[in-house]
Amino acid sequence: MSNPNETKPFIPHIAILTSSGMGHLTPSFRLAALLANNNCLVTFVTTHLTVSLAESNSISSFLSTFPQIISRNFTVLPLDPTSVNSTDPFFLQWETIRRSAHLLSPLLASSSPPLTTLVTDMMLASSFVPATADLCLPNYILFTSSAKMCSLFAYFPTAIAAYDSNEKPDIFSNGIHINDSLTIPKSWLPPPLLDPTHLFATQFVANGKQIIESAGILINTFEGLETESLQSLNRGNIVKGLPQMIPVGPLAPCDFERGQGLPWLDNQPDNSVVYVSFGSRTSMSREQIKELGNGLLTSGYKFLWVVKDKKVDKDDEDGVEEIVGHEFIEKAKDKGLVVKTWVDQVGILSHQAVGGFVTHCGWNSVVEAALCGVPMLAWPQGGDQKINANVVESRGLGLWVESWGWGGGELVKAEEIGTKIRELMINERFKIEAAHVKEKANNANKNVRALINQGL
Repeated sequence: MSNPNETKPFIPHIAILTSSGMGHLTPSFRLAALLANNNCLVTFVTTHLTVSLAESNSISSFLSTFPQIISRNFTVLPLDPTSVNSTDPFFLQWETIRRSAHLLSPLLASSSPPLTTLVTDMMLASSFVPATADLCLPNYILFTSSAKMCSLFAYFPTAIAAYDSNEKPDIFSNGIHINDSLTIPKSWLPPPLLDPTHLFATQFVANGKQIIESAGILINTFEGLETESLQSLNRGNIVKGLPQMIPVGPLAPCDFERGQGLPWLDNQPDNSVVYVSFGSRTSMSREQIKELGNGLLTSGYKFLWVVKDKKVDKDDEDGVEEIVGHEFIEKAKDKGLVVKTWVDQVGILSHQAVGGFVTHCGWNSVVEAALCGVPMLAWPQGGDQKINANVVESRGLGLWVESWGWGGGELVKAEEIGTKIRELMINERFKIEAAHVKEKANNANKNVRALINQGL
């Protein structure tokens, strides 16, 4: 017979509010799974309409894999796209969610049992930190990029205010000088930030201002990967008064993300294959795809290449042969495998046959490669990716050819691509450092457990 006076163990009830784009959804899934597996009650809040099929399919798979996680649908108000300076579907979706922030509090307040904590995606901070303040819930920010990018995110409102006061015509001509040890060159900035009136720029400033009011910042990184940036943020060397920066990475993939193996890969020698993928959001011109394909052939290495030529997968109807060409398929049949479907990226990166990764440097991809000990050839295409590429290069995890610029700019020729792939695959220093970081990743301190014990 139980003792009626016995104290029941405290079980945190944590709501996670995510935003649009697989780069934001994926770490949200992984954090939610980690919390659920550590005896937390988790509510996952999503919007009904998603931009891509990958998002809607992943949400369905995630919720069916974790039936213990509560799903709450947040209905948002329609947005007139002509009212904002952007046509990017993901930026528009972020703005749609942000403008509906006032509708979330009743949804959260009705949760049973009552919520103890809210975790909000970084791109929603400006609206949802103040909108949920009346609920007296600690509101943590989930930052889905690197700690170095978070330094820019936190400091950028200060930089904009300083430039506005001086009314400089070229506000970023000398880059952004954050402190004596960190300057972000103009060429590294996400292109939309160069226009202060652009929707992304206004979102970036507003969200950067608001994170200082959060309870803490959870970030999918670890000390062995970004020691200096984490220390600078937590010591107040970037912005005074920032809440604690809490590395919760590397966030491990969920079971539903795992796919069936690739028999082709199983038949390749160890460290003989270069894996090529530019993420779920990156599109590449047919002309650049042709040069990349020829570069892979001239490199002399076997390759596994995931191709994509549309930003939103709903518009991506052409088959592999239509994208890369029938002639290339014939030339590559004994040298590589080209696919256009979703792949289990961590399964590929952890395969013994894979010895290098040509990547856009989306942060999830960087962390996954670090977790698997795979050197990278960084080829940033947009967003935070040049800053992330600098993390890769400075940590000794691979190389970055800055002269290649942003994707969609100057055409990078096949010969140079092939040369850099060979350099990636033969460089022993990259392999040694990647193995060292892999060990640190697998032994990283799991701060989430400590947070839960403190009452997250």
